[in-house]
Amino acid sequence: MSGLYVVTGAGPVGWTVAEQLAERGERVRVLTRSGSGPDHPLVEKRQADVSNPGLLGDAFEGAAAVFHCIHGSSYTAAAWAQELPAAEQAVLAAAGEAGAVVAFPESLYSYSDPERVMTEDSPREAAGGKRGVRAALLRVREASATDTVSVVAGDFFGPRVRMAHAGERMVPAVLARRQLQVVGRADQPHSFTYIADLAATMIRAAGRPELWNRVLHAPTNRPLTQRQIAQAFAAAAGVPPAKVHAVPGWVLRTLGMFSADMKELGEMLYQFQRPFVMDSTVSEEQLGLRPTPLQEAAKETVEWWRSELTAGPGRPPAATAA
Repeated sequence: MSGLYVVTGAGPVGWTVAEQLAERGERVRVLTRSGSGPDHPLVEKRQADVSNPGLLGDAFEGAAAVFHCIHGSSYTAAAWAQELPAAEQAVLAAAGEAGAVVAFPESLYSYSDPERVMTEDSPREAAGGKRGVRAALLRVREASATDTVSVVAGDFFGPRVRMAHAGERMVPAVLARRQLQVVGRADQPHSFTYIADLAATMIRAAGRPELWNRVLHAPTNRPLTQRQIAQAFAAAAGVPPAKVHAVPGWVLRTLGMFSADMKELGEMLYQFQRPFVMDSTVSEEQLGLRPTPLQEAAKETVEWWRSELTAGPGRPPAATAA
């Protein structure tokens, strides 16, 4: 690929994609409502609401690829259903006019048979709630006249990943040597994807037309229990192994009767009560990519968190939203 690349959103995924593109010498235009994004001479930051079709024609002009990395304003099915489809339709239409492929980060939510190891060919027919929204978005992309590629990842971890099970809920507690509380069960295998590997996969896939209009899996290391990934962070930090306590599902369901946030979290509890595993072997072979070794990924994650936690009061906060 060469030319201009547009990134919508400057949350953890969009920020990392933009950084990786700029670091390899590409021109990048980041679109957010706030005008945020990485500070780099090759990164242009523009304020724009990407759900407004009238604002995208000029912003996408000359783009070889668009990396659509926004997320909902809140972690609810209602917000997702109201906000995400319209934004994607606007981006797909504008990218089609510009002749650009659209690369999407995607979750495992749409998989309708998660009890089995999830591969690129597994059924993605989940219905209802946030899972149903993700499945519907994939169907629209499949039917679109604009070229797309969707890259599925497990739960994120890594620099700038805050609101995640292996983010602010875990790493600061490990560094502070506090007891760590995780949801569901601490001993069930679960796929965690290093965010830099997701970004690298999106960039590589956008440059490979033979892989467009399909769903790929970001290179992801072997599954880890929540206890194991916490201990990987502890080892990388040089602190004692974390004491991990699991909050049972019945507790979250009870709290969900009184808290909307707990109710939304409880909807996805199935991912942490039994094995929740993806396989990326096929995509790794097709893309020529491999996951970052866990020790290295954990070290980068810990170093970023330490930097954030010790930052002075005048330092701007890291991006957490689109």
